[in-house]
Amino acid sequence: MAHVAVMGAGSWGTTLAKVFADAGNPVRLWARRAELAHTIETTRRNADYLPDFELPEGLSVTTDASAALRGADIVVLGVPSQSLRANVAAWAPLLPADSTVVTISKGVETGTLKRMSEVVVDAAGVEPERVAVLSGPNLAKEIAAQQPAATVIACSDEARAVAVQEAVQTDYLRPYTNTDVVGVEIGGACKNVIALACGMASGRGLGNNTMATLITRGLAEITRLGVALGADQRTFAGLAGLGDLVATCSSTLSRNRTFGYRLGQGGTLAEATAATNGQVAEGVKSSDSIFRLAQQAGVEMPITQAVYGVCHRDVPVADMVVALMGRTTKPE
Repeated sequence: MAHVAVMGAGSWGTTLAKVFADAGNPVRLWARRAELAHTIETTRRNADYLPDFELPEGLSVTTDASAALRGADIVVLGVPSQSLRANVAAWAPLLPADSTVVTISKGVETGTLKRMSEVVVDAAGVEPERVAVLSGPNLAKEIAAQQPAATVIACSDEARAVAVQEAVQTDYLRPYTNTDVVGVEIGGACKNVIALACGMASGRGLGNNTMATLITRGLAEITRLGVALGADQRTFAGLAGLGDLVATCSSTLSRNRTFGYRLGQGGTLAEATAATNGQVAEGVKSSDSIFRLAQQAGVEMPITQAVYGVCHRDVPVADMVVALMGRTTKPE
C-alpha cells in the first residue's frame, strides 16, 4: 500500500485517482476549484469530467496542495503540459523528500522544448531517477468504466517503476515497466499530433486506407525523432508507442482526433475548441514544439509539419493533404 497524491482533477487525473484507490491505496485528489472539490466530496462524482462514474471511498479531495502532498509516497502530476512548470515550482517545497513523482501530461514544453520529466527535474529540483512517466493506450472514460487496458510506467530507477506498478495494478488495468523514459515520453507527446492529422482526414471523409497510412507513417516519424533523442527503438513498437498511437488516432473519445475532425470539416480553431468542451487539444500546442524539436534534432517529420501548418500557419486542411501526397517518392 502506498499513500498517493494526484494533483489535478481533470478526466485523466480523476480516473487515475480512482484506479489507485481501487488498488487499495489511500488517495488524496487535489482540485484547483473549490466548487469542484465540494461536488466530488459530496456526490462522489466528478460532474465536470466523469459524471457517470462513482468514485471509491478511499479517495478524498482537497484544494489544499500541502494537505494533498503531505506524506505521499507517490505524487501524480495531472495538470496540462504547458502549465506543468508553474504548478511544479509552486509545489516543490511541499514534495516529500523521497516521493516518486509521476508525470501523466503528454507534450513538449513550448519555449524550452523539454519533455515533461525534464520540466519536473528543472522546476522542482528533484533527481531525475525520482521521476516516472505513465503512458499508454489510456482513454480515461474506458478505464473509469473498468474496461481492460494496459499502461507503461517508465523510470530510470527500475525499483521506483516497480513500486508504482504495484500500487496502480487492478483487475482492469495492467501496468508494465520500462526504463526508456525518453521513448515513452516522445511516443506520448507525438501521438497527439498524428491523431489531429487522422481527425482532419476523417473530417474530410477519407477512409481506412488513409487512416492506416497516417498511423503507420506517423509511427515512423515518431520513432525517428525518439531514436535521435536517445530512445530505444523497441519502445515505439509497444504500448507507449504503437498502442497509444492507435487508440488516440482511432477513438472518438480522443480529444485530439475529435478536434482534428472539426478542423477537417472546415471548422476554425475556435469552433473546434467549442466542440471539445472549451479545451484546446494538446496536439495543437505540441505540434509547434515538436516540429521545432524535430528541426533542432535534424529529423524529418512531414505529418507533424503539416499539422503545424494547419494549426499555426493557417494552411487549409485540403492543402495539407495535397502537400503530404505530393512529397517526393522514396523507399519505405
